[in-house]
Amino acid sequence: MEKKKKRAEQILKELKKIIPHAGMMLKYRNNWELLVAVMLSAQCTDKKVNEVTEKLFKKYRKFDDYIKAKPKEFEKDIFPTGFYKNKTKNILAAARYIKGNHNGKIPKTMEEMITIPGVGRKTANVVLGNAYGVVEGIAVDTHVFRLAHILRLSNGKTPDIVEKDLMRLFPKKEWFKLTYYLIEYGRKFCPARKHDHKNCPLSKIA
Repeated sequence: MEKKKKRAEQILKELKKIIPHAGMMLKYRNNWELLVAVMLSAQCTDKKVNEVTEKLFKKYRKFDDYIKAKPKEFEKDIFPTGFYKNKTKNILAAARYIKGNHNGKIPKTMEEMITIPGVGRKTANVVLGNAYGVVEGIAVDTHVFRLAHILRLSNGKTPDIVEKDLMRLFPKKEWFKLTYYLIEYGRKFCPARKHDHKNCPLSKIA
């Protein structure tokens, strides 16, 4: 475990060097819009989500607009993000749930967040960290999951197991930024498409 922690330390040091400005790419004006954008980003690029939300957030300006939204119309509004039926169901159900259980305010704890329809730990971690600076874990998206295996930081079969492994290896003060370092590293240096890992910057770390 100590050897692994040392590697994790080296990896983090290198990530900070090659990607000093990693951070949230999604655009939003308030905590509810942040949650909507994160839910839309599942299996979709941040670039595409930002294109869709630019129009979406002009059309649905207030939180209550989502309560009144017609599912069929909303499906068309978010269609380009993929999985639009499921995302519509979850986002509109989340709006009703937050209105009924939290007076229309995004909750501030992991326990409360994961009771919202369509919200798992990944989404909750992203929203809590960006909305309130609350860090209860590490958001494991597809980039983070893939790179945790490639960098030999975890061989967990599920995002939850990978998250626990990463939480053991990295200090808590680094959890929030780690997600963004790994996402940017995946985009810029080590994409999911087939390539020679020997040329990736972090492959030099033994």
